[in-house]
Amino acid sequence: MAVESLRGAYGQTLLKLGRENPELVVLDADLAKSTQTQVFAKEFPGRFIDMGLSEQDMISTAAGIALTGKTVFASSFCAFLIGRAFDQVRQSICYNRANVKLVGTHSGLGVGEDGATHQSLEDVALARALPCLTVIVPADAVETARAVEFAAATPGPFFIRLTRNNLTTFLGPEHRFVLGRAPLLRDGSDVTLAAMGAMVEKAMHAAELLAADSVSAAVIDFSSLKPLDEETLLRCARKTGHVVTVEDHSVRGGLGGACAEFLAQHCPVPMTIMGMDNQFGQSGKPEDLYVHFKLAAVDIAAAAKRLLSRP
Repeated sequence: MAVESLRGAYGQTLLKLGRENPELVVLDADLAKSTQTQVFAKEFPGRFIDMGLSEQDMISTAAGIALTGKTVFASSFCAFLIGRAFDQVRQSICYNRANVKLVGTHSGLGVGEDGATHQSLEDVALARALPCLTVIVPADAVETARAVEFAAATPGPFFIRLTRNNLTTFLGPEHRFVLGRAPLLRDGSDVTLAAMGAMVEKAMHAAELLAADSVSAAVIDFSSLKPLDEETLLRCARKTGHVVTVEDHSVRGGLGGACAEFLAQHCPVPMTIMGMDNQFGQSGKPEDLYVHFKLAAVDIAAAAKRLLSRP
C-alpha cells in the first residue's frame, strides 16, 4: 500500500475546489508551505490571504468573510489553530455558525522534532466541546480529499485534523466520505480496536500481530469523530465485548472519551483508552516518540491481550 501526504492531498483538493467554486476563499497564518495552502495561493492569489503570525485575527477575518456568503478555509498547525485562537473559534465561528472550515496540520506526536510546544494533544477535546463544530480526523490521503470536499459542500463550521507525517493509504479512490460513518477496515470477533488519524495504520498493524496469536481484532477508522458513528461502535462492542481506543492525543476528551461516553450509557464493556496521559510530548522522530509513549503497534496489541485477560 502507498504512503502519502495528507497535507498534499489537502492542497490539491483545495486547488480543485478553487477551480470549481469562485466563492471559495483560503486564509493561512504564515505557514502556507507547511499546510500546503500555497498550491491554492499560487493559482488564486486574489482569493488567498496570508494573515501572518496572527491566528486570532485570521479566525475573526475568516468568520467575517464567511458571513458575507463565501466558503472559507483557514489553516495553521493544530496547536495554533485551535489552541491559540480558541476564543475566536468559539465566539466568531461557532456561535455564528459561520461557514468556515478549519484545517489544522501537524497534529499530535507526528510533529516530531518540533517538540512539545507544537504537538497538539488537546485540540480534539477543545473542538469536541464546541457546539455546532463538526470534527473530522482522516486516516489517509484519500479520506482527507473526500472529507475536504464534503466540508466545502456542507454549510457550517468544520475542524479537520491532519498530520505532518505521511500515512499508509487504506481506502481506494472510490471511497466516499459519509459524515457520522466510520469505515470498518477489518472485522473481528474478540476485540475492537478503535483509532483515529495516524493511529489507524498502527491499529491495523496491531490487528495483524494479534491475528498471529489467534486473536481476532476488528479495526474501526473513526474519521468522523463528531458526530460519532454510534451504530458501528455499538455493533462491534456487542460482538467483541472488548474495546481498545488509541489516539495521538490526550486520553481526556478525545476519541477514547467519546467512545466511553456512549458505551457507558448503551453497552458497558471492558475498555482500554490509549493515548497521552496527563503529559506533554517531547522532541524526537515520530516513530521513536510513538515507541517511547507506548503507542506503537506492539503496545496496542499488548494492551488488547491484557484487556482480554481481565476476569
